[in-house]
Amino acid sequence: MQRGHKETHLIERTGWLRAAVLGANDGIISTASLVLGVVSASGLRHDALVAGVAGLVAGAMAMAAGEYVSVSSQADTESAALAKERHELASDHEVEVAELAQIYQARGVAPDLAREVAVQLMAHDALAAHARDELGISELVGANPVQAALASALTFSAGAAAPLVLAALLPMVWLMPGIGVGALLFLAILGATGAKAGGAPMLKPAVRVMFWGALAMAATTGIGRLFGTLA
Repeated sequence: MQRGHKETHLIERTGWLRAAVLGANDGIISTASLVLGVVSASGLRHDALVAGVAGLVAGAMAMAAGEYVSVSSQADTESAALAKERHELASDHEVEVAELAQIYQARGVAPDLAREVAVQLMAHDALAAHARDELGISELVGANPVQAALASALTFSAGAAAPLVLAALLPMVWLMPGIGVGALLFLAILGATGAKAGGAPMLKPAVRVMFWGALAMAATTGIGRLFGTLA
């Protein structure tokens, strides 16, 4: 007797993983860039720490609000589509059977079998069948605004805390290079970890996030030096 086995697909993680990686990435880049810009302009650790902490709090709240609004809009769209589909199922069931059968035929199922599959699936749960196969909505990828907002805020805060710790502990002579190198290291670890969690190769995401982080830090450092010179 052949035993069934449970398969684990990493696609299940994409919802929260995207928000978590985005939040941590933004936290590291924005805070490290902000601290470097302030240090370049004023040369004072205190000013940099105040700016960094303010950036952490504001950034975490902005990430949470933005993610919540964005994913809520997706959830509203999904709800409206499901309501429309529910009405169509109630008003013209046979047309909906044919519509689902056509979807299966387009995927390579024979016409008679496609209709039989559509009939059986709709007898079990018509709305779920159309949500999954016609609308592309499933429990695995359904929008969850609260989860996305919390993940973004928490991971942004965690990411932002890393360069702040370096700014507080490093000697002034090593402050700027230490934060720059440390932030790039944190970004590389984040990119590799996110790729690993999603089952993707780790090198390319790590290099990609390091490149954009270095570009952001270089830009803010240059701006800080410019304004420091003009002051």
